[in-house]
Amino acid sequence: MTITKTPKPDLRHYTPARVALGKAGSAVATREILDFQLAHAQARDAVHAALDVDSLLDGLRRRNLPCCALRSAAPDRASYLRHPDLGRRLAPESAAELATSPCDVVFVIADGLSALAVNRHALALLDAVLPLLDRSSWSIAPVCVVEQGRVAIGDSIGAALEARTSVVLIGERPGLSSPDSLGVYVTWSPQPGRTDAERNCISNIRHEGLDYAAAAKMVAFYLHESRRLKLTGVALKLEHSAILPGETSKPAIPGALK
Repeated sequence: MTITKTPKPDLRHYTPARVALGKAGSAVATREILDFQLAHAQARDAVHAALDVDSLLDGLRRRNLPCCALRSAAPDRASYLRHPDLGRRLAPESAAELATSPCDVVFVIADGLSALAVNRHALALLDAVLPLLDRSSWSIAPVCVVEQGRVAIGDSIGAALEARTSVVLIGERPGLSSPDSLGVYVTWSPQPGRTDAERNCISNIRHEGLDYAAAAKMVAFYLHESRRLKLTGVALKLEHSAILPGETSKPAIPGALK
C-alpha cells in the first residue's frame, strides 16, 4: 500500500506576514533578516515622511475641488510624535481661517503616522468616493489638508464649519508589511470630545489591501446611513456582503434594525 503525503501549503501565498521563514541551520536565514530590516526601515521612514501639501492641493484644484491647507497645534514632527494631543487640535492661526459654513460633509486629509499612505492614496480614494454622492443633495465643504494631524482633528474642523459629518483620510501606523496603509474615519456630528467608539473606521486601503472601489462603497454607505440615522460608531455596522458584487447593503444596527 502506497501512502501519499499531502504537501504542506506554502503559507506565504496567503499572507504577507512573516510566517514560514527560511532557516540556515538553527538560525533564521540571512535573506529573512535583511527583509525584516528593510521593512523596519520603510516603516520608520513612513512615520517621519513629510506630507506633500502642494501636490495634494494642486491635485484637488485640478479636480475643481475647493481646498485649504491647515496645521495642527504640533509645530513639528518631533512634537507631533511625542505629544499626540497636539495633533488633535488646530493651530490658532489655522482655526482662525475656518469660517462657519454649514454643510453635509467635510473631507479632511491628514498625514497621521504615514504621510506616504496619504501621498499615494488619498486623491485616488476621493476620485472613487465623490461619484457615489449625489452632488445635488450633498453639500460638501472645501477639502482640508492638515499637516501633523491625527484623527480627532476632524472634530475641530467639523465643529468649526458646522458640518454634519466629517470624513478623515489619514495615514495609519505602519506595519512591517504595510508602510503605506490609508485609513478613513467617518464621524457624525463632529465636535471636540468625540471618542473612537463614535466613529466608523475603514482600514488597510492600499494596493495590497482594500482597493479604492471597495473602500469608496464603504465610505458612501456610512455617509448615507449616518445622515439617515443621525449616528456613527459602534451602533452602525457594515455587513461585509455590502461590498461584494451582486449584494445589497444592509445596515446592522443593534437594537434598532434587524
